[in-house]
Amino acid sequence: MTPIRLLIADDQELIRAILKATLTRRPDFAVAGEAADGEQAVAAALDLRPDVILMDVRMPGLTGVDATRRILTEWPHPEPCPRVLILTTFDLDEYVHDALRAGASGFMLKNATPDQLAEAVRVIAAGESMLAPTVTRRLIAAFAATPPPSPLHAPEALAALTERELDVLKLLARGLSNAEIAQALNLTQTGVKGRVNRLLGRLGLANRVQAAILAQEHGLITPPGT
Repeated sequence: MTPIRLLIADDQELIRAILKATLTRRPDFAVAGEAADGEQAVAAALDLRPDVILMDVRMPGLTGVDATRRILTEWPHPEPCPRVLILTTFDLDEYVHDALRAGASGFMLKNATPDQLAEAVRVIAAGESMLAPTVTRRLIAAFAATPPPSPLHAPEALAALTERELDVLKLLARGLSNAEIAQALNLTQTGVKGRVNRLLGRLGLANRVQAAILAQEHGLITPPGT
């Protein structure tokens, strides 16, 4: 089994050491490199081509938000961009919102257990969001309360989706996993994964979180509490 190659970006050396020790004791992970700030993270990502980046959201100089945006927009290689897992102290940090809009695939609190962190990395590497449904709903509600200008508006692309693609988008936006979507729509998980990938491609989105935001912004789902 080929291990998931990681880049750890955090301005605290101790945190990097703990993350490295926590993950590399598992055979399916390998740390390809480390970065102490956002500029180093961008350079290391473009050079090392990791599968997943563990990105601290608050770093001196270039923040984790800006580093994420630069990595995903400046990616020069033929293989897919790395997945970015934001690490933060606060579960509704404003920087996390910005990072998700920039294309990060999810976030994890720094006080998560080693098993939770490992599972989050595996989920991210597999192409899904690691956000739990309740967290996804809270994030959507927060975006709905203060919607900033967003590049995610794509009414023409939405109008071109098939009825089944819209069904997948609505369930995805409610935080359902591929397995849950498959059960709800009587599809296989492989079929759902393919539909999700095609859906993201047609809408020009980086990940499931951006799809959830887009669905909410265009009225495809009802924000919580309304």
